Amino acid sequence: MAKIDVIMPQMGESIAEGTLSRWIKQVGDQVKRDEPIFEISTDKVDAEIPAPSAGVLAEILVTEGQTVAVQTVVARIETDAAVGALQATAPVAAPAAAAPVASAAAAPAAAAPVREKRPTPSTPPPAPLTPAPAATARPAPEAERAAASGNGVPDTAEERLRTRSTPLVRKMVAEHNLDLSAIPGSGIAGRVTKNDVLNYLEAAPAAAGSSAPSAAPPTAAPASPLVPAAAAPATAPRGPTGVEPWPGDRVEPWSRIRKLTAEHMVMSRRTSPHVNTIFEIDYTRVAQLRARKKQEYADRGVSLTYLAFIAKAVADGLRRHPGLNAAVAGESTILRRDINLGIAVALDWGLIVPVVKHADELSLLGLARAINDLGERARSKKLSPDEVQKGTFTITNPGVFGSVIGTPIINQPQAAILCVGSIEKQPAVITMDGTDSLAIRIKGMLSLAFDHRIVDGADADRFMADVKTSLQQFPESAV
Repeated sequence: MAKIDVIMPQMGESIAEGTLSRWIKQVGDQVKRDEPIFEISTDKVDAEIPAPSAGVLAEILVTEGQTVAVQTVVARIETDAAVGALQATAPVAAPAAAAPVASAAAAPAAAAPVREKRPTPSTPPPAPLTPAPAATARPAPEAERAAASGNGVPDTAEERLRTRSTPLVRKMVAEHNLDLSAIPGSGIAGRVTKNDVLNYLEAAPAAAGSSAPSAAPPTAAPASPLVPAAAAPATAPRGPTGVEPWPGDRVEPWSRIRKLTAEHMVMSRRTSPHVNTIFEIDYTRVAQLRARKKQEYADRGVSLTYLAFIAKAVADGLRRHPGLNAAVAGESTILRRDINLGIAVALDWGLIVPVVKHADELSLLGLARAINDLGERARSKKLSPDEVQKGTFTITNPGVFGSVIGTPIINQPQAAILCVGSIEKQPAVITMDGTDSLAIRIKGMLSLAFDHRIVDGADADRFMADVKTSLQQFPESAV
């Protein structure tokens, strides 16, 4: 009887590891090909992973909550398993699935890779608690830097993983003029994560007086090499450690998506000087066009919302104002060629921002269809990580919940984010033929938060004025 390996998939070019957050199927369950069998969380998205083959789930090798490198075998499916054979294999798989953290040292390396503690240039490496193969030894910092810069070729798979840091990590390292090899990494094979960089920066003042500036701060030490990635201490920003629950309180541990959101928001506030500008928009013309075309769009399977009109005006405006479609790289500004709109979607378990690629090349119908599709698949966990990457500008829409307006936090490494407030009927003064009169208009607020390092107030206001004009004079031919 054949067994098929189920692996942790490569869920995006910059993603080197994933957390197995939930097993949908259990040992002994029949599975169909392409039927979801487990759920993963990466630093980009939550997703359900389908079975590569039909059969019976015979072994589970990675427990819920454990973080492993991509291509790690997480389970095995027996393609011709009979009930008797299944009963024979089930007792073997169960202890592996329930193995406690303390026994992780005895687990096979292929089944549960662990986080390796990386010594710093000024700190001798600790004596290994178990014999380690020579191939996993960390190369000299000079070799590592050469590999990271493209001047050398990493010799081992772990070293290749180590030097393949994410674009966000490289951006943070460049902005703060840091040496990547001097930062202790808590990721797979010592890979430096954004949390490691934040911890290193926070501890830097304490080490400022040291004669060895490259020494690792003692507070930035990663987890013990015997502790699986999932058991490593969380580094998400937290409240005061002395806070305790009172009788009757309910304590809810943060989910992975909540931890990642918290880390990203705190990092963004530290990185970008946020400035906000707010414009009032008269949506009356948009409302009239929407009323005339809404049924026609519905007949084609598309819901025509105000957000689609706003996204169209923003995409066209970014082409005319490229400074808002940008990112910071050290002391330079990257003006993005592509206009990829991130559309924030509120989920019951957190927030996610799927991306409409090349939004400026789409018609209003195309944008509306893309927004509908991404929103629906985000709520059903059907997005791929590539669909939440490479955004260049974000739109968030708290107005659907009744918020008049908000001042959102920039989605790094972008330069700006637009907030859509509630859209409602309001009394307004209008002038016709030189005469003022009161009328009922459909109005709402738009606010823009922008990175004042590269976007000046005048540039932000010119962009917003353009968006306002586009919405208030939206051409019927574009609907």
